[in-house]
Amino acid sequence: MYGVVSCAIVHGIDSLLVRAETDLSSGLPVFEMVGFLGSEVKEARERVRTAMNNCGYNLPIKRITVNLSPANIKKSGSGFDLPVAVSILAAMGVITKSDLSDVVMAGELGLDGRIYPINGVLPMVLAASDCSKKLCIVPYENYEEASLVPDMKVIAVSDLKETVEYLNNETEPKAPDLFESNDIKAEEADFRHISGQKVLRRACEVACAGLHNMLFIGPPGSGKTMAAKCLPSILPPMNVDEQMELSKIYSVSGKFEERGHLMDRRPFRSPHHSISQAGLIGGGVNVTPGEVSLAHGGVLFLDELTEFRHDTMEALRQPMEDKRVTVVRASGSYTYPASFMLVAAMNPCKCGYFPDLSRCTCTRADIERYLGRISQPMLDRIDICVEAPRLSFSDIRSTTDNESSKDIRKRVLKALSLQKERFAGTDIAFNSRIPAKDIEKYCYLGPKEEKHMEELYGALSLTARTYHKLLRVARTIADLSGDSRIRIEHLNECVCYRCIDKGEWEKCL
Repeated sequence: MYGVVSCAIVHGIDSLLVRAETDLSSGLPVFEMVGFLGSEVKEARERVRTAMNNCGYNLPIKRITVNLSPANIKKSGSGFDLPVAVSILAAMGVITKSDLSDVVMAGELGLDGRIYPINGVLPMVLAASDCSKKLCIVPYENYEEASLVPDMKVIAVSDLKETVEYLNNETEPKAPDLFESNDIKAEEADFRHISGQKVLRRACEVACAGLHNMLFIGPPGSGKTMAAKCLPSILPPMNVDEQMELSKIYSVSGKFEERGHLMDRRPFRSPHHSISQAGLIGGGVNVTPGEVSLAHGGVLFLDELTEFRHDTMEALRQPMEDKRVTVVRASGSYTYPASFMLVAAMNPCKCGYFPDLSRCTCTRADIERYLGRISQPMLDRIDICVEAPRLSFSDIRSTTDNESSKDIRKRVLKALSLQKERFAGTDIAFNSRIPAKDIEKYCYLGPKEEKHMEELYGALSLTARTYHKLLRVARTIADLSGDSRIRIEHLNECVCYRCIDKGEWEKCL
């Protein structure tokens, strides 16, 4: 007797369909599972056996062989419990539905037969849809994310008996109520709540208009964290493809319930400085996406940048360039998207008050040691460095209406629409992503501007990377002003956003 049902495994943020095949034959009674199985999948044998017995389905005294095919891909996770149990029941004849070829299912079994939620249901259902499957059976708690896939019938089940009842009689269990996103949508931070800091606000606008990486430097309480939290409010809205890709990342990470619905707002991730390299980049024993992938399409905010471990910070350099992360383990190679906008904040010295010598207690050696925690290659990958000075009393008590994020966003969207037209038909999406080979094409300088830039290059001791970044930022500033070409005033403004480079900062010592 033979039974087969489809299930799926998660690989990166995508999924591959797997066949759970069961054969019942004569011979010594034994229950074997084969097919390149991880330890948690091997343990499914005991969970399935006990759950079936407690639901009244006694295993026959036969040789039971379960194969998860294809056998050249390692199977991991607890989502194979339900399909293995159903394939056995189909082989036993308990499930009378003759054709299960269009059914894909996943779920973890408890010893009492209950079905528990698993990670990665969304990419599994998407894979089933791509393979023209008609029906997906998922745990009750995973119904919300599974229902995001259009034109796919999704059945939510809470236990093994309910699954058998549906497959035999097509009696659909009651589906959970869908989440209403507007009910609990949190209010975003708004730039109208930030008083003063005109240069900081302008730098944030420029950064979002070209998706440039930023670094804030300033004393405690100057509004660095508040400004970072306001950035998602002026970023462009996400399109459907971006929403689905981000939802897949949160699904495989087991964090889908943080939003409870399609990820329709750009993420803001702010990991603590004690985070490990695997937590930031991705990896671990059971490979999962890191914070750089959870911030995909949004903002990754590193507060107290100098407190992060050196190797953890340096690991960011490659994702910042490649916009993706590849984690290689013995079980395989996993690639996760990581196109984020890096925003970092730090104090100017250990005590936080340099160059205010009346309050700063740090020695020259202390300041040099503090600044030395950030490597020059890391600074070279940051497009905009801006100082957040200490707020005055008049700034704090000001009753003047500040410009809101809604108004700033209009200008940002206008600049982004110019970039969309400029880069139409290419793989480039934003000014910050212009490759070095195309700098001359998209960031053309006239004779006066080129001579001015040559003087700046020597005066600021720029590297090739920082030179290209200056031109990308100048291109964004020109877009915000509606100019088709880069002018001297745009170059002068973009240079102001490099004046907090480590070399410039040390001149104050």
